[in-house]
Parts: sequence; C-alpha cells; structure tokens
Amino acid sequence: MKFKKTILVFFFFSLCTTGICNVTLPRLISDGMVLQRDQKIKIWGWADANEKVSVTFNKKKYSTTTLADGTWSVVINPTKAGGPHRMQVTGNNTITIENILVGDVWICAGQSNMVHSLKLHQERYATEIAQASNPQIRNFTIPTTTNLIYPSTDITQGSWKETTPQNVMDFSVVAYFFAKKLNEQYHVPIGIINASVGGTPIEAWISEGGLKTFPEIITTIQQNKDTAYVNNTNRRAQAVNRAWEKRNATDQGLVESPRWHDTTYIPSDWHSINIPGYWEDQGIKNLDGVVWYRREIEIPQSLTGLPAKVALGRIVDADVLYINGVQVGNTTYQYPQRRYSIAEGILKPGKNVFVIRVINNGGKGGFVPDKPYHLSIGNQLIDLKGYWHYKVGQVFERREFVPSIAVQNQPTTLFNGMIAPLINYAVKGFVWYQGESNTGKPDDYSKLLPALITDWRNQWKQNTTPFLYAQLPNFMDVNYSPEESNWAALRNAQLKTLSVANTGMAVTIDLGEWNDIHPGNKKPVGERLALAARNVAYGEAIIPSGPIYQSSTSTENKIVISFTNVGSGLISKDGKSLRYFAIAGADKKFVWANAEIKNNTVVVWSDQIAIPQFVRYAWADNPDGANLTNKEGLMASPFTTEK
Repeated sequence: MKFKKTILVFFFFSLCTTGICNVTLPRLISDGMVLQRDQKIKIWGWADANEKVSVTFNKKKYSTTTLADGTWSVVINPTKAGGPHRMQVTGNNTITIENILVGDVWICAGQSNMVHSLKLHQERYATEIAQASNPQIRNFTIPTTTNLIYPSTDITQGSWKETTPQNVMDFSVVAYFFAKKLNEQYHVPIGIINASVGGTPIEAWISEGGLKTFPEIITTIQQNKDTAYVNNTNRRAQAVNRAWEKRNATDQGLVESPRWHDTTYIPSDWHSINIPGYWEDQGIKNLDGVVWYRREIEIPQSLTGLPAKVALGRIVDADVLYINGVQVGNTTYQYPQRRYSIAEGILKPGKNVFVIRVINNGGKGGFVPDKPYHLSIGNQLIDLKGYWHYKVGQVFERREFVPSIAVQNQPTTLFNGMIAPLINYAVKGFVWYQGESNTGKPDDYSKLLPALITDWRNQWKQNTTPFLYAQLPNFMDVNYSPEESNWAALRNAQLKTLSVANTGMAVTIDLGEWNDIHPGNKKPVGERLALAARNVAYGEAIIPSGPIYQSSTSTENKIVISFTNVGSGLISKDGKSLRYFAIAGADKKFVWANAEIKNNTVVVWSDQIAIPQFVRYAWADNPDGANLTNKEGLMASPFTTEK
C-alpha cells in the first residue's frame, strides 16, 4: 500500500513539473469566504514549477512565480470591511472565486462543547434557528483530520456556508452566538472557522515545537512517529476487542423468537424498574450488558396521525427504541440527548408498546435523571417517566484491558491535521472551549494552555493575537461540604492564564448541568465570549467579565478579598448571603465561611478558624448556587488564594 501511494505521489509531482498541473487553491480559499479586514492577506496555492501566477482582487493585480516545489503565494494589501468581492487566480488555468466578504475571521476550536451544533439543541433554540438569515455571518467547519507525523498542507473537505435556517443547524452553538453578537455590535461580516473534535486533550492541538518544554510529551510524539509501533499496538487491541465482541454477541432479546421488541412477543418474568434512574440503584448489581425496558403507552384516538416525537433524556451508554415493533431511533454512545421523530403510521389508537434496548459497557447503566422523558404529539405531552418493566438480555464478561492508541487524542495530531492547514489564513483571533479532557491533570493544564496560546500566535506570526476562552462550567453532583476538586483546579489554571497578554475568559459556572457534560444553555457562553472580545480584541472600555480575584489581606481573624472587573459594584446575584466561600488556617483544612461585601471587597471569616490563611470561592465540581457577581450580572470566577 505504501508503495502504491509513493507511485501516485510521484506521478502527480511528475505531471506538475512537466507543465500539466493546473493552479490549485487550498479549500479555505473558495466561494463565500470571509477575509480578514485591515490586515495583509496571504493567498497561496500550488501550480507547476516556475509557473507565472497572478491574483486579481479589488481592482488590483498581484503577480508571482511558483517555486521549484510548485508552491506560490502573494500578499494582498489590507482591505476595509465590505463586499461581496470577486477574486481571479490565473496561471495555466483561471479560477474565479465569487461572493467574498471582508470582515473579521475567528478560529473557534476545542472539544465537544465547541462542536455541539444548533441541530443538537434545536428545541431550545427553535426561534433563533427560524430567524437565522444573515449572509454576513459565515461558517467553515474543518473536518476531523489527524496526522501523527507531520503538519498537513490542506484539508480534505468543507466549504463556506452563509447563515440560513438550514445551514445554521450545523454551526456550533457557541461560535454562532459569538459571531452574531459581534456582527450586531460592529456591523461587519464575521467568518467562523470551526476546528473542534469531541473528547480531545489540549496537547493534541499544539505543534511539536510548541511542546518542546514538555519532555514526556515529546517522547510520546517521537514514539508515535513509528507507524509500525502504532499499527501493531492498535491491531493487538482490535483483535482482543473483536474476540470479546464475538464471545459477547448473544443478546437473548435478539436471539429468541419472537424477539423482545416484536408485537407478537408475550413478556414473562419481567420486573419493575423506574425511568429515569440507573439499574445499579434499583436492584441490579454491577451489570455491564444489555437490559430491555418495556411499557404500554395509551394514545387517544384524537392524537393519532399528528406529528410525534419522543424525548428519552440521556441513556448510558447506547440505546435502540422500538415502538409497536418498528425501530424508531438509536444512539451509539451516552452523551447526546435522545430526540427521535416517529414516522406517520407507527402510533395507533389505544395501547402502543414501547421497547428500549439499553447497552451499558461500564459504570452505571440506564437513564440519566433530571432530563426530559416524554412523548410529544402535536401540542400534547405524554409523560414517559415512572415504572416500566425490564429484563436482562445479556451480561457482558469483563473486558480485558489492552492498551491502544487513539490517534485523535495524541499530542500534535489535531494541530497537524486541522490547525496547520489554516496558519496562512489571516484571522482576528481565537476562541477556545476545552478542558474537560484534561481535568485529570489540572496542574499540567496551567502550563499547557499558555503553551497553546504562544504556539498559535507563533504559527500565525502575530504575537498579540486575541485569545478568548470559556472557563469550565459547573458539572457533576453537588457536594454540600468543602471538597478537593480537579474541575475547580482546572478552572483555576484557566483563571491564571489571564496573566497572558490579550486574553479574555468567560465564566460559566452558572450555565452547567450536574448530569450533563454538554450543557444546553450555550448561547450565553458565546455571548460572554463576545463581551470579552469587545474588550480584548476591539478595545472597548467595558467590563469584559465577572469579578476576578486580585489580592487578599488579613485583618485579625478575617481575610479581605479584592477584585478586578468590579464594574458598577459587587452584589449577591440572588440578594441572599454569599455562598461557597471557604476558609482555612495553615493546615489547609477548609470549612465554610461567612462572607459579606464591604466597599466592593469581600470580607471572609469563620469562628472555627482563629488565624485564617487561605480562602477559596466556588471550589467544587459543581458550585451550584454560587452567587457573587458584579452589578453587570456577570459571575465571579472561582479562585483560591493558595499559591
């Protein structure tokens, strides 16, 4: 296979060097693109060696000659916002690029919370989707692409999309509302280049050069360049997994005749269980495997024939829904909320049999609490919560752990595949929403996030490019006692990164959901990032975020905390006493503290701590109810006074 690829590459190069190769452009430089205003703009591509190439744009012509390797580039003079424009690129052939706008271009990157599209949250944002008609906001989604060995020169697919109700469904929620706010504020075109991949760590997005001060990571990078090592490692893991799957492929619900979802099946020996809830909490101990759920739902005659959908919250891990023996929907992993449309003719008057096949591979299996579970028909809701019947279809044997190499999670791979092809494209700045995959090592993140910022600025040769990022939201169970928390520690690493010049942070600890790592309330995240952009990137003298810890002083048995971004003044969001302040002495054994606002500082004390040394605020996985804000309504960032 490698030999064939080498022949193809050699054949392509031979064609180009003999004058047969046409001028080609990177995929980003295409119809509908947004170019960065008021900056020099690089246009580049490939052609035959020593071929004369010209670019005509905005009534000016720029000429060059390709290098021996077939590459070429020209630099266009800074251009004011506006358009639409046309560009012509001419060599042995001519390419015409239509409908070009000049405005501000932002690269939006990160993991799944930056990926999440309006399609996944269309019920919450139905009005915004219906009203999304704005050709000045355009999006280019970079396809997931990895490269373990070297930076790529181009991306394989994608195109610029104008904002329409149909197109916006595929736009990132955070990126879209970020762009929408900026467009409303400045009335210039906004281009979003979305390069995001769910579940990925920050080190995958940094170049090899950007990681040179991390020797352990560099060792991993060098090891991964041995393709034989990577392939052999993954082949062994795949073989073990395939053997395990073969041994565990007997689900009685699919083997028995009739199958458990068939309308002719007569259930026996099924037990009661509640939805929502996990089966490990309802009498089934430590079961990884397949559990079937069954319930008869009564549908009135008046509701049949109307459009119908079913909401099944979130299910851990995978599910298949059958209604009256017909498969209605399925999801293969735990994170998406289940929203299944029911085709006409499936529902009938009277009793309808709902069967859900749930597959769980580890941890607690079942239905995540505090999510919507209902059948909607027209404007009527039929509640699906309550008691169902269940039967175990299969118990998985314990899976042998064999290490494998998930390429998209390896250092540099996403930089190489998705960021490197963009670095010639002039941008206004970067927007980053990531961190969940690095909560296991928050101390490392305090070094990696600044390294990412420095690396990308170096790649774009712009040392002060604005870099904005979302702090992690609240997530997981609420702990009503002071706790140690990796999520809090990672938020603190993000907070400390504000010491890097031209950075801005959106605090989101009031926007999360305890039971969902992908909270639905993403519009305010984009809008808070846009607020930070107005200050950092556009120079507006505004309060860009909530209060940020500045310093602390001790007076007798109290500690006084000072903040920046106080704005019009510090307040309690709900008018009640301040919550989630903890205090400790030299032993760092934190207890809940009293806290009150005085002269736009916060005074913290506890009768249990005679000589206080340290204060923490909102230091928890889920500081639900943390209520310190400024009068502008922006949440204070969690912090600790510990060094």
